This record gives sequence, C-alpha cells and structure tokens, in this order.
Amino acid sequence: MVRRHVFPALRLLVWAVIAVALVKIAFTGADVTAQASGAQPTGTVTDRTVEVTTGTVTNAVTVRGSVVADPAVPVRATLAGTVSKVLATDGQRVEAGAALLEVRQETPQEPLTRTDPTTGETTVTERKPKVVVQQVTAPVAGTLSLPTLKDQVVAVGDTVGQVSPGTLSVSGTLTPDQQYRLVGAPAEAAVTLKGGPAPFTCTGVRIGAAPATPRAVPGTDADPAAPTSGTLTCAVPADVTAFPGLGADIEVVNGTAADALVVPVTAVQGSVQRGNVWVVAEEGAEPEERAVGLGLTDGQLVQVTEGLALGDRVLEFIPVPGAAGEVDCADPAQYDPAVCGG
Repeated sequence: MVRRHVFPALRLLVWAVIAVALVKIAFTGADVTAQASGAQPTGTVTDRTVEVTTGTVTNAVTVRGSVVADPAVPVRATLAGTVSKVLATDGQRVEAGAALLEVRQETPQEPLTRTDPTTGETTVTERKPKVVVQQVTAPVAGTLSLPTLKDQVVAVGDTVGQVSPGTLSVSGTLTPDQQYRLVGAPAEAAVTLKGGPAPFTCTGVRIGAAPATPRAVPGTDADPAAPTSGTLTCAVPADVTAFPGLGADIEVVNGTAADALVVPVTAVQGSVQRGNVWVVAEEGAEPEERAVGLGLTDGQLVQVTEGLALGDRVLEFIPVPGAAGEVDCADPAQYDPAVCGG
C-alpha cells in the first residue's frame, strides 16, 4: 500500500519543479552572458609580395583553328576589247602563266586626206584600225572555271574566269592578347590536326583582319562571342593529307628569353612594351608604383627589361582601384553597394 502511494507523489513533485522552472524562464529569461576571456583578435591582412627572379620565358601561342580550302583566284581581263580566241576549256587543269584566251582590241584611225596642189582635188584614204591582241593567262596553277565565250566584249578588270588552286590552309581567329604576342611572328608554325597525321610544319604564316562574322571552329568549345582582333593563316604542305573542316591547333613560338628577369603577369599592370608594378622597399612600407619595360611572356611570367633589379619585391597582385581610400561610386569598377547604397 505504501509503495502504491509513494510513486505518484514523486511524479507530482517532479512535474511541479519543471513547471516552476519554465515559469521563471518565461518571465525572467535565461542568462546567456559569456565570461570575458581576455582574448583579442590579432590577425592582420597584408598584401602578398613576390621577388624578382630569373628564368626562361618562351612566347608560345596556341591558336584553335580549322582546315580551309584556299579560295579560287579570279582571272581578270587586262585589255578592253573582244574575245577573239578561247585557248582553254572549262574544268581544265592549268599551270600558272598558261594562256587562257586572247582579247582583240581594234581602235579606228582617222583617214588620210591629201590635196593635189595642181588640181586642188582632195583624196581621202581610209586606214585600217589599229589592232592590239593580248593574252589572258592563269594567275596560279589549278582547275580552271572559264564561262567566257568567243566574241564576248570585255573591259579592263572584268572577271573572265577563276582558278581553284586545290590547296589547303589552316586558319584560326586571334584574341587581342594573342595578336599582341604575335607581333613580328616567324613564317612557320607547328600544326596538329584533330584525328589526323603527326604534327607538321606549315609555312607562310600571315596575320590578317578579323572576319566580319565569327566562324565556329569544328571540334572546339570556343565561345563565338569572345572578342577577336585578327586571323592567323598558314599553308598546309602538299604531302600532308587533310580535309576542309578538320579542327587544328596552331602553335607559333615567337621568341625565347633565357636568364631573364621575370615576375608573374598578375604583378604587372599592362602586358606589352610598358607596364607598372608596385615595389615594396621594406617590410611594412607602402608600395611604390614604378614604370617598367616588358619583353616576352608565356602567359604566366613576363620578362622585365628595365625598371627592376634581381631580388626586388613587388606586390603579387596589382592594387584594385578603390580598394583603399574613398570609393568612386561613379566608376563601375569601384562601385560598392554597401558604400554607395542600392
């Protein structure tokens, strides 16, 4: 009997204690204050620096491109007149300089007038027209397309046919950074075809204007909206088997500098000829902006030709405008919503 009444009484007592504790917390709140430990934050943010060292810089530029068929070369008339002879047929294989047709030009001449001094009789003698015949030749070797007919009248500069050389080139677009690095580029480049033969040397490297409409390069994931400033083209050798549309990598080595003073490209404002670095003279000193001369770059390191000495220390990353001092809210590069609002 005693056991039956003791346990219910204990349960009631426990529930009463819990209820009192909850009421106290509800009206007075819990004490969540922390004891002061005396520890204070001591970390500081410092700009990372790098030392000017020596190294070898190879200015190798790799351009994504594709194989393209060389365009047909127009055949133009160099004399105004009438086609008197057609010396080649449409679709014929011709060599450079081969005669394709003849143009005949007839220029009327004034008649000769003679007066007899004795009788006063005037005699008029007609003269034959002045005739000039000129051959039109093939500008290059290849397959001829010749739609011009005999007795057709042509003017100087008229296109009377065209010759498809049947040769191939490798062409790719250049970004502004790549075009700067290829100033004074050599005449040869190394080409690797996607799924094709071993890498080979292409000749006649030439840099031209950027295409009006950017062309997608097969086999690459290049962004068609990326800025382009020019094109790189070189000739595929005749003994290399290739087809228009094949993707290709074109590598041009435009100089090597050994034992050159170098710094990371991130430390330099500018990338060609002249630039700025921020020199740290001693530990804790304010960085000093300094103009330097720039040479070759491999995309990671850049050669410093003047303005720095071996062992100098510079900021690893150029200062961000507006990072110190007042923020120019009118400058999109410095705009900070926390400072400028909005």
